Amino acid sequence: MLLLEIFTGRRPADNMFNDGLTLHRFAKMTLPEKLTEIVDPSLLLEPMVSNTRSHETERARIKECLVAVVRVGVICLMESPSERIQMIDVKAKLRAVREIFISSSRV
Repeated sequence: MLLLEIFTGRRPADNMFNDGLTLHRFAKMTLPEKLTEIVDPSLLLEPMVSNTRSHETERARIKECLVAVVRVGVICLMESPSERIQMIDVKAKLRAVREIFISSSRV
């Protein structure tokens, strides 16, 4: 739940979550195409950079990282325990995301 709260900037008790809509469902519905619509805008702030090919590549990597992190958050909150990911796998997936993010910032 914490991953989804951090990356969306929303809390499970927000007024928008009613009539069966939860933070989990909200995030799940947007993956991957509409994710940038629900991600906390402060995570998407970009410095004033020209739209060069390398800038577009960096934006694609950032989106890839955001999708991966939110997907982990969604899988962790699956209703059925058998559908949830094991914590060792969560750790591995989040480390992989970190490596993608770090490698993109070195370019």
